[in-house]
Amino acid sequence: MSARPTGPGGDLPAMDRRKFLQASALAGGGLIIGISLTGCGRPSDKAATPGVGGQPNAWLRIGGDESITILIDKSEMGQGVYTALPMLIAEELDVPLSAVRVEFAPAGKDYVNTLLGTQITGGSTSVREAWTKLRTAGAQARAMLIGAAADAWKVEASTLKLAGGAVVDAGGKKATFGQLAEAAAKRAPPKDATPKERTTYALIGKPQTRLDTPSKVDGTATYGIDVKLSGMKYAALAQCPTLGGKVRSVDSSAAEKLPGVVKVVTVGSGVAVVADHYWQARVARDALKITWDAGPNAGLSSARILAELKGATGTPQSARKDGDVDAAIKAAKRQVSASYELPLLAHATMEPMNCTADAKADGCDVYVGTQIQQVAQGAVANALGLKPEQVRIHTQMLGGGFGRRLEVDFIPAAAEASKAVGAPVQVIWSREDDMTHDAYRPPAYDVATAAFDGNNGLSAVHLKLTSPSVTARMFPPVVEKNVDPFAVEAAANYLYDVPNVSVEYVRHEIGINVGYWRSVSHSLNCFVVESFMDELAHVAGKDPFEFRRALLDKQPRAKRVLEEVASRAGWGKAADGHHQGIALMEGYGTYVAQVADISMVDGKMKVHKITCAVDCGQMVNPRIVESQITSGIVYGLSAALWGEVTLEDGKVRQTNFDNYRVLRMNDAPELEVHLIESTETPGGIGEPSTAVVAPAVANALFAASGKRVRALPFAAQRGLV
Repeated sequence: MSARPTGPGGDLPAMDRRKFLQASALAGGGLIIGISLTGCGRPSDKAATPGVGGQPNAWLRIGGDESITILIDKSEMGQGVYTALPMLIAEELDVPLSAVRVEFAPAGKDYVNTLLGTQITGGSTSVREAWTKLRTAGAQARAMLIGAAADAWKVEASTLKLAGGAVVDAGGKKATFGQLAEAAAKRAPPKDATPKERTTYALIGKPQTRLDTPSKVDGTATYGIDVKLSGMKYAALAQCPTLGGKVRSVDSSAAEKLPGVVKVVTVGSGVAVVADHYWQARVARDALKITWDAGPNAGLSSARILAELKGATGTPQSARKDGDVDAAIKAAKRQVSASYELPLLAHATMEPMNCTADAKADGCDVYVGTQIQQVAQGAVANALGLKPEQVRIHTQMLGGGFGRRLEVDFIPAAAEASKAVGAPVQVIWSREDDMTHDAYRPPAYDVATAAFDGNNGLSAVHLKLTSPSVTARMFPPVVEKNVDPFAVEAAANYLYDVPNVSVEYVRHEIGINVGYWRSVSHSLNCFVVESFMDELAHVAGKDPFEFRRALLDKQPRAKRVLEEVASRAGWGKAADGHHQGIALMEGYGTYVAQVADISMVDGKMKVHKITCAVDCGQMVNPRIVESQITSGIVYGLSAALWGEVTLEDGKVRQTNFDNYRVLRMNDAPELEVHLIESTETPGGIGEPSTAVVAPAVANALFAASGKRVRALPFAAQRGLV
């Protein structure tokens, strides 16, 4: 039986817009509103008003069968987007959240992000992009439904309201949305439709149960690895052990004799063994005799990468320049300098990389969990010699993204193998495949310098950041004339009130692909900035919390979260034998502060508690916000304690969770999250908390031991964890 890509309820098919409109007709006509989401649309397109011309890239449909459906292009990877976005529509239409269905949008040029030039789910942008547009679309639909009822009843629209999926008057007369949809569709969408006031919200800002939970519990939710197609075969992929290497020759004779093997296919990324079942393919893959061309990275090692970053001679690009840092440092009464080292990190998603493709002469259907549909579409088109529009991407739920599924390296092989055998093929990477062939978080070597004036005031801060660029490979136009904005996050927006600030970036490539990792360069630069702030507080002879707070008078939201976390964590009142560290960051429009509570036992560090305060602006669903904050803390703490990918002779040493350790239940600290009510525009929430953990723990370690850790992970410090 063929699988259908599913939505939160487990039975929602992916649709293109033509099918969406056809379904509207089958639902008895109805009201359809096109929406152009902020940040989406081709750069050449003019801004479009929701429901009025332009290039709509999301659709709201109210059917004659009483259905309310939204077609959106964002991937669901555990972050709750298929609950949060329907909440915006449900709020404006005064219906229960369960009344709104989500259908996956296809890959398409009308979903292109204006900055990056492609369709994408990342950067904690989903709610931020949809906040105004979806509420406006809902407000338009509300006005059109009420207008249709007012015309039919010959009354003033101001006397009517929405309730329970119907328009009602003061006397209790009502007409359902389905009854009014066709008439409402004949009305022009009002240009002045205004979303509801915050004080009238019934759903937004209130904890709501996720729509996708039931399907995940009962097993009906479909992830990429769950896809089953009629006649489908499975493939395991052999890739060069040296990153960047290629196949020189293949002896497949032994593999081809094994049970279930259908064919051995050389593909762009290696050699695929296609078999009736995955384990047959896996066993046969290991029987291949392949001669590899190790390529240019045969001598690459972690030691060499660090040495190259330290010695990088590229011209620094200025990401921020306030005042005259050089003069301030020259005139300083005291200078402080420190260098920091950050390692390569793997994404280590729980669902391994996988893709199912069904290639035919006239096109290819691709079933995959991806964060970047249009690039995936293009990769398959290039591999098969097709036009992009001949490749149909069916987005599945993602068992973890974290930026890993912004890559498409695992996708073309399925299409190539399917074409070779004339049947649908699902390629599955093992944990070892993914661990040793990831696009890793970039390493970095950063130097921070500061100056104090004669009054012991912080007069200058200079940050020099050196790392390879993710954006230059994936989105070259973004960095052609400007500093990579995704390499200077949490540094260029330096929060503290210092008269002279300079942030410089030196791009230095290391020979292997690096990728976006949850919180991107925030996880690099927050560690540097906040560890260094602690060092400066110590040099100044001041409490780390008070030192920071005194420099935040121009940053009221940052100051508030800092004060909130200090109060909630009992700053300065740690239990006997416990020590605290504090850290702060703004990222994705969200302000996060954390206090780590640790102790030292026989020279080893134990993290007991992380307290976190968050101001992410207006919250859509606080329950999801809290889940994302705690998830980010756990992910960030795993990386800070143990996360490190090391290379020797161009090969990755870490192969599975036995030597790339993640936080286990007995390691997990108590987590306490405090959400600050705010009327500000929503900020991103999936990533910020990940970046703040490492410096908070590092600063607590100094309080406990007097030892400064300037290189991660903590496990690299002998005997520390």
